[in-house]
Amino acid sequence: MGNSLFKFLCGVCFKPSPSHDQSQSLGPHGLTSATAGVSALAHDLLHFEVTSQVPQGLSSHVTSTKRTQSNWYKKLLEEWKRTNPPPRTPEEAARLIIQALKGHQKSGVEGLLTFYGLPLSPPTEISSGPPPPKPQGAKFELHTLPIDVKSVSDGDTINVYVDANDPKESPAVPRQVRKATIARAKARAARDYKTADALHKIIVDAGYRVVNGHKGEETLARKYRIRLRGIDAPENSMPFGKEAKEELLKLVQGKRLKVYVYGDDRYGRCVGDIYCSSTFVQEKMLRRGFAWHYNAYDQRPELAAWEKEARAARVGLWAQANPEKPWEWRKERRNGA
Repeated sequence: MGNSLFKFLCGVCFKPSPSHDQSQSLGPHGLTSATAGVSALAHDLLHFEVTSQVPQGLSSHVTSTKRTQSNWYKKLLEEWKRTNPPPRTPEEAARLIIQALKGHQKSGVEGLLTFYGLPLSPPTEISSGPPPPKPQGAKFELHTLPIDVKSVSDGDTINVYVDANDPKESPAVPRQVRKATIARAKARAARDYKTADALHKIIVDAGYRVVNGHKGEETLARKYRIRLRGIDAPENSMPFGKEAKEELLKLVQGKRLKVYVYGDDRYGRCVGDIYCSSTFVQEKMLRRGFAWHYNAYDQRPELAAWEKEARAARVGLWAQANPEKPWEWRKERRNGA
């Protein structure tokens, strides 16, 4: 199911994706797992919003008319947009369907759940409880695509991209981006690269990008600019600035990241904690002596302890006798020094 939404947006075909081809499927809706059903539901809701068409094959699982099915998908789309965060698990998706279609015929709702391979009766303890907790103060989390070498700006800033197929992202893709993505794919297929480049600019200006995978596949992704929370690395033109950038790149290049976002800074960047598997990236940068604890904005004692440890070991920038603080360096230049 991974690229089916993008293939639809790119106009590769306007017929059901392979996951909808029941002649080759291992279960309802062509899905081999319930987790894939969440992505399939997001795909079909986006498809419905653009085309007003319900998915093919649904009528083999329900007895309702196409008009009734369209009414279902209108309600599902409204419920999806209201839900924050959107469903990520089969249980959450099942609860959304049951909530949105409350009062509708039970057999129809169960047929729809079966179509997506979702549980007919989500566990009570899950449905009545809150979503999995994020760290205190975090507003939301991001799960990124692999980081490339151009994504690291300096020792404390990274550009990350999140797959527009992600259930949290897909409903929010602007209509003009969808249209530009479809038209760009057609222009490239026709070798009209001038038009394709103009359409690509529309996509990029809206904060998106078409990312190429290892096997040549293309993925529409949303761009987020992340300022690492709680640390301040030397600027690129400062002593150890390039080394700090290279250290951060070594930690994240080619890897998928989890980012807990706590807010925005004055430059419009998301301020967040970054994890690479179980590694807390800020911890590594501090312990290896490539960043300061930015205590003016973050008083976490563990960050101060990691900086103190690097100072005592005289590693990284602490090998200097009296390293200049990056916030003082920036202030001097703003004042014309």
